[in-house]
Parts: sequence; C-alpha cells; structure tokens
Amino acid sequence: MLALLHTSAVHVPVFDALRDAAHPGLELRHHVDAGLLERARGEGPDAVAGTVATLLRRAVADGARAVLCTCSTIGGVAEAAGGAAGVGVPVLRVDRPMAAAAVAVGPRVLVLAALESTLAPTAVLVEEEARRAGRPVEVRTRLVDGAWQRFEAGDTDGYLRQVTEAADSVAGADVIVLAQASMAPARDTTTVRVLVLASPAPGLAAAALAARVGHPDPPVHSDAGDRTAE
Repeated sequence: MLALLHTSAVHVPVFDALRDAAHPGLELRHHVDAGLLERARGEGPDAVAGTVATLLRRAVADGARAVLCTCSTIGGVAEAAGGAAGVGVPVLRVDRPMAAAAVAVGPRVLVLAALESTLAPTAVLVEEEARRAGRPVEVRTRLVDGAWQRFEAGDTDGYLRQVTEAADSVAGADVIVLAQASMAPARDTTTVRVLVLASPAPGLAAAALAARVGHPDPPVHSDAGDRTAE
C-alpha cells in the first residue's frame, strides 16, 4: 500500500486516475490536511515538521510501504521528517523526479508556481538534482500572480488558464517546471515551444516502485505524456 499526503482534496481523484491508468492494482491511501499548507505558508515549512513526522508514522502503522508527499511546499520537510523519524519506509516528494528530468534537458530551468511558498523549495530541489547529476543549471522562478486565489475559490478553469498564459509567455528557457501538482493540466494546453514538466505522473511512478521494492531512492522515470516542440 502507498500512502499519499496531500494538502488539498483536489489531488485525490487526480492520483486515483493516474493509478488506474498506469499502476492498476496499487492500493492508495490518501490523507488530506489543508492545515499543513496554511501553517507552512504562515510560519515556514519547518513549522510543520513534527506534525508531518506523526502523520508518516501513522501511515506506516496503517500498513504503508512508502509515503508520497504531493505538496511541493512541504515536500522537503516530509523527506527530512521521514529520515529523522526513522519511519522505516521510503518517504518521497512528488516533484523530485520532475526536477531530475528538468536538469537532464538543459541548464536553463524556469520554475513556474502559483503559490509563493513553493518557489524557493522547488528551486532548491532543482539545484540539488543538478549537483547530483553533475550538470550546470540556471534556475529562474516566476509566480503566477492571482492564480492561487482562483484555485482557492474553486475556479479551476480560471486557475489553469492563468497558468497556461504564464507558460506561453516564457522565453529563454530550456524547460519549464510546473512547481505544483495542481498545475499539471496546463501542460496540455500551453503552446510554448519548450518542454513542460509536471510532477504527478513521474512522482507516482517513483513512489509505486518504492512501495513495491522498498528502494529508498527510486530511479527517475520520464513522463511519456510530456510534450516537446515539433
């Protein structure tokens, strides 16, 4: 069984659909706690480390063989808490495979986010994966102003439209990273002529492998749905 830690309920059907399409038979158990993101935004991600560690231990007690954190703001905290708490199973952040794929494309990486608290953790992650791969990287970040307010209001179409428009305006990048899992559908509507990467599919693939084999650092799988310019 794979446990997923979300900070928004909108991710539950998204990951269920990905599981049905690519990992049939994999049992998913979802835990949603919107308060984690609210507190992380107000006090900093480290403020939720203790709560996250408790949730990780609870997931393992319930039978999880791996845990996937789908929130980019607290993903690093979840990884660290998994090690510090000694939970005994792999704890993964959904955006790490995406970051590894991004630095393999080229050095100019543009991180696009709808939430300001996601920008720095994602940029640090991309730089970390670049060091791991021994590749040069130049990370730029861009906040999609006003998009998160639409997301919180339930205006998903307006939210994704703003993300798409922001991606379409990007220039001087080799690859665009959609920093939040909720942004993933915009990858299919943008017309920008560079690779656009989203985290849910490759993140779930890595976590599914970890749940099967217990590997602490699953290989990165490319997302076959990602689109390049023709």
